[in-house]
Amino acid sequence: MGRVVDLRSDTVTKPTPAMLRAMSEAVVGDDVLGDDPTVADLERVGAELLGKEAGLFLPSGTMSNNVAIKVHTRPGDEVLLDWDAHSARYEVGAPAVISSVVMRQFRSDRGVPRVDEIASSIQNATLHTPGTALILLENTHNVAGGAVIPEAVHREISCLAREHGVAVHLDGARLFNASVAAGVPVSRFATHADTVTFCLSKGLGCPVGSVLCGSSDLIGRARRVRKMLGGGMRQSGILAAAGLYALRHHVADLADDHRRARDLAEALTTCSGVTVDMATVQTNMVYFTTDAPADRWVDGLRERGVWCLNLGPTRVRLVTHRDVDDEGIEHAVGALRELARVV
Repeated sequence: MGRVVDLRSDTVTKPTPAMLRAMSEAVVGDDVLGDDPTVADLERVGAELLGKEAGLFLPSGTMSNNVAIKVHTRPGDEVLLDWDAHSARYEVGAPAVISSVVMRQFRSDRGVPRVDEIASSIQNATLHTPGTALILLENTHNVAGGAVIPEAVHREISCLAREHGVAVHLDGARLFNASVAAGVPVSRFATHADTVTFCLSKGLGCPVGSVLCGSSDLIGRARRVRKMLGGGMRQSGILAAAGLYALRHHVADLADDHRRARDLAEALTTCSGVTVDMATVQTNMVYFTTDAPADRWVDGLRERGVWCLNLGPTRVRLVTHRDVDDEGIEHAVGALRELARVV
C-alpha cells in the first residue's frame, strides 16, 4: 500500500521525536506511593491551567469520567447528561456498573445543551424518585461533530446546578480544541464545573493519559477510586513527561487541525452523494451523511489510502490531527472526489 492518511481518530497520533526524548529523560518514582516527580508536575500544571486546586493523572478519559461520577454520586443517584454523551454511548455502561447511578438524558442542538430541559429534569430525592446529584457535560461534543459548547452556556448551567445543590462534571476530552476554536482559556470553561477531565492522547498527541482536575478534597477522593479501579500506575512519569511536553508545545497546533478539517468539509460540499453540515465543523471533526451505504465510502476510501470510520448506516467521520499535514489533506480530498464519482 502507498501513502496512508489515517483520519479514523485523533487518538492515532504517534509521539514526536522531541516528545520521545522527553519521555526517555523523565525522572520517575512510584506514583502509587506518591513519589513520581514528573507525574506530580503534570498534575500541578494541569490543575493550574484549569484554575483548579489539584489534578490526578489517569490512564484514560473513560476512567477519568467514571472516577468523577463515582466521587460525585452515591448508588441510586441520578446523573443528567446529553443523549449522545460519550459516557452514555461509548463507556460500556460503566456509570451504571461502577457507580450504580441512574442516567437520564437531555437533548442538545448541535451539541449545545438545551438548558431548559436540564432545568426541568433536575429533581429532589423522594420516597419515589432518585435525586439529581450530577450534571455531566461534554466539550467539544464528539457525536455532534466536534461542536463547541459556548462558555455562556456553561455559566448558565453552572448557576442552575448551584441553585439546586447539584455538582457539574465536564468531560473535556477535547477541551483544548474548544479553547482554541472559541478563543477562550480552558480555565474559563473549567470554572463552571466542579471537576474537569482533559485527554492528552487525542489532539495533543500523547500515547496515553488524561488528567482529572478539581478541588483538593475531590481529587483526594478520586485518587482512592483510581486505585480501586486498577488505575494506579507506577513509574508513570514516563507517560506524564509526554503530557507535559504536549501542554507546553502542542496546544497552539490545534488551530491547524481545525483549518484542515474545514478544508475537508468544504471539499465534501462539492461531492455528489454526501451532505455535510458546515455549522458543526468547528474543530477537528467532519461528519457527513451518505446516499450510498457508509460502508461503501469507508471501504472505497481505504482502497485509496484514506482511513476513516462509519458511525451509522449512512454516517462517516473524519478526524484531523497533528500527524496529517496539508499534503495528507490534499490526498484525502482527491480520494473523496474520485470516490464520489463512482460510489
